[in-house]
Amino acid sequence: MTKPNIVLVCASANVHKVNEMNALLADVVRLWARPAEMGDIAETGSTLLENAVIKASAVVAFAHADALADDTGLEVDALDGAPGVRSARFAGDPPNDARNRALLLERLVGVTNRSARFCTVLAIVRVDGTIVHAKGICEGTIAESERGNNGFGYDAVFIPRDGDGRTFAELSSAEKNLMSHRARAVFALRELLPTP
Repeated sequence: MTKPNIVLVCASANVHKVNEMNALLADVVRLWARPAEMGDIAETGSTLLENAVIKASAVVAFAHADALADDTGLEVDALDGAPGVRSARFAGDPPNDARNRALLLERLVGVTNRSARFCTVLAIVRVDGTIVHAKGICEGTIAESERGNNGFGYDAVFIPRDGDGRTFAELSSAEKNLMSHRARAVFALRELLPTP
């Protein structure tokens, strides 16, 4: 099998996201880790796409190489789409997954409409300034309590509609990668990339 000829630097500092994207893109992209000496990138955008482009552009400027970035948000209907673009910092700074999940469950106590969706936007920013982006959405509901030990972020409280009633955190990585928002964004992005 030939090595992929597309090389991208991953803008995410989240090792879980990097591992998921590596697993989903390994046959078409060689994904390099973000330079360790890079500092934090301020996510000042008002949309997921803006944040993804901001992060990828910062890596391009630092590493002088094409970059891939993602931004993901959990949109809960009963909270008017929150936490949305603020998902990672829903409970404040510094970001903390456990506090975010606890606050979400607290806000939904007694709420019957628990419909929600994960949205991921992936953006490739090239050294020449061109941008390619794709979006993936996974519909589901918010569980009454945390369940499962796998995954990260809000996985322990999100039940995908296309699943069997388990949360993302109760699924194996392989099962999650068949239906997750990130997987769907990757599949959409793959269609926009040149074939080897």
